[in-house]
Parts: sequence; structure tokens; C-alpha cells
Amino acid sequence: MKRTLMPTAADKLRLSQISPHIVQSEIRSMTVECDRVGGVNLAQGVCDTELPAPVARRAIEAIHEGYNIYTRLDGVAPLREAIARKLQRDNGLTVDPEGEVLVTSGATGGLYAAALALLDPGDEVILFEPFYGYHLNTLLALRVKPVAVPLEMGTWALDLDRLRSAITPKTRAVIINTPANPCGKVFSLAELEAIAELAQQHDLFVFTDEIYEYFVFDGTKHVSPATLPGMAERTITISGLSKTFSITGWRVGYLAADRRWLGSIGYFHDLTYVCSPSPFQYGAAAGLMELPASFYEGLSAEYQAKRDQLCSALTDAGLTPSIPSGAYYVIADVSRLPGANAKEKARTLLRESKVAAVAGTAFFTGGRGENLLRFCFAKRDEDLQRACDLLRQLR
Repeated sequence: MKRTLMPTAADKLRLSQISPHIVQSEIRSMTVECDRVGGVNLAQGVCDTELPAPVARRAIEAIHEGYNIYTRLDGVAPLREAIARKLQRDNGLTVDPEGEVLVTSGATGGLYAAALALLDPGDEVILFEPFYGYHLNTLLALRVKPVAVPLEMGTWALDLDRLRSAITPKTRAVIINTPANPCGKVFSLAELEAIAELAQQHDLFVFTDEIYEYFVFDGTKHVSPATLPGMAERTITISGLSKTFSITGWRVGYLAADRRWLGSIGYFHDLTYVCSPSPFQYGAAAGLMELPASFYEGLSAEYQAKRDQLCSALTDAGLTPSIPSGAYYVIADVSRLPGANAKEKARTLLRESKVAAVAGTAFFTGGRGENLLRFCFAKRDEDLQRACDLLRQLR
């Protein structure tokens, strides 16, 4: 009689098939190295500037008032209503806070829940390169195939022919990050209209990450893709308050979507995160309701000055920056730094200047980005000035 061998414990006690492809973020690796040497961390977009007073005050009040338990699945009413008013006022997007708005655990949680609800393993999703690593890894974690469409290096212009050729019968969605991490690209109205036309032609979802929407420079305008004709029903508009209010650790994000999709997205968000922290939701709502338009205009002016300060220092150090139109990151050419690849160049820079940046390869496929580093300028004035001084002393 043929004997059937049972699997050994070692056969079952193993990582999942996808785990080896999801590695520690190079951003977090550089943060650890920077802390070890006592450097200035321009690697991680933590945004350690001061939060607005109304936001802090209301969160503290909410704690003392007992708002410390689970919220409704889609978030507290004051925040959902404030988000709907904000979307109408600043984005021209009309949504119902009772069925088309979901408060999420950061924009990251919003994308993850939306992808769980709307995509299947084996689907293909287009994202533009350079891309934000969490977008790529979210898709990989869900067994969805990311398809990178490179933007023109340096100018970050969209090549429509590349985009058209990337669409296949398996394509289900496009991810648009505007303003974009890591390159600061703000997609123009013409580019968004061209993407919208292709999305409707091929019946695709469009997931947007608009968390840097108030960080736009030189008169550049942010456009929400959901406001374009025919796009509201297929666009999942994702954003948050982490960057705008300097509360990256609070995990208060949101998304807006057609009510056909929102129920399922909300279910998966509840399953994964339960809810965004309750008192922080009240703090975020206060910020949206109380802060004047001048606050958001001030953000743009403040961060444009920070951008110019860092780009000037990078230029003086011989690390040529690509000037961003939005967000708060700069990609710079670091060809002159020693190192066989971008990770080595990043560590050379940290060793010689005590300034941490991220290897460009974290944002590209196909071996691109080896001579690029990303720098974050969402820093307190004294820390950014120290980083600029150190960069100018670079040998």
C-alpha cells in the first residue's frame, strides 16, 4: 500500500507567498539610521510642524467629554458634515455626508479599504512612476498587479501613449496622486481630462490620493478628478488631515465615493481599522469648521518658502533638484555622491552631512532612480535651516 506523507510543521509554518515581496520601507530604514547618528531626518514625511490651536483644543475637550469609544462606522457626524462642506467649497465636489463620505484611518486606510472592496486578486491597476511606495505595496498585499507608467524624468509630464499601451483587459483602475509624493507633480486639467476619457472608455475606477491638495506652489491649481464630467460615479476621492493640520500620528483621513461603493468600502474599513480615533475626529472637525481660508493660503506660501530654501541648499551642494509644483518633497540628482546605487548614496550623504534622504529606487521600477534621492521639507524652521547648513558643507 502506498503511504501518503503528511506535511511537516515546517511546510505550514512559513510566511505567506506575498510576504517576501513586501519589505521594510526604505523611508523607515533611513529614519532608523538617522536617529542612530543624531542627524536631520528629511527622509520621512512626518510633518513635525505645529498643529493649529483649534484642532488641539477640541481634541482635548473631546477626551474630557468622554468621546473615547468607537464611533459610527463612517465616522462622527460633525466631521462628515465638515468634510462635505469642505469638498463643496474647495474642490467643487457635491457629496452627501450621510452615505457618500467615510472617515478613515488616514488616507492609507482609505485606499486599503477601497481596494479591498472594489478590486479582485489578479486585477491590474495603473499607477504613475515615480509612485508612493504604500500605493504599490497596498496593491501587492491584495494580490493585485501594479502596472507602473513612467512620467517623463525631471519634468514629470504624462505620456498618454504610454498610458494607453499599459491598459489591458485586466485593468480595473488607475491611481492618481496629485499633488504627488515623491516628485511634487500636480496633474494639469488637460492631463486629468485625458485620463478621465480613458477611464470612461475602458470602464475603470479612478482612485485619487489628494492629501497634499493645499500644498501647491507658484499659482498652480489643484483639480479633483471626481469633478470632471462623467467621473463622479467611478472616482474614489481619498484625502485626509494628516498633512494639512500636521497630525500625521492621529490617523484621520477620509474618502468620498458614490453610495453604491461606499457601503462596502466602509465595511472593509471597519473590518480592518474599526474607526479613526474618536476624539481626534472631533479635533479635525473643529479645524475644518473654524480655520479661515487664509490658513490654507498660508500653508501654500509657507511651504513654497521652505521648498525654495531647500532647493537652494541642494543646488549649492551640487545636488540638482527637480523643482516641485506641489506636496513637500524634492527629488534631486545625486550623481556626484559616492556609491554604487541610490541606497549607498543615501548612506554616504547621511555619513558625510548627517542629513537623511530616501533612495530614489523606492519610487521607481526597472532599476530607475539609482542617481536620485528624495528630500522632505515639512520640517520646523530650525531643523530645515540646520539641514540646509549641513548640505552646504558637503564635501
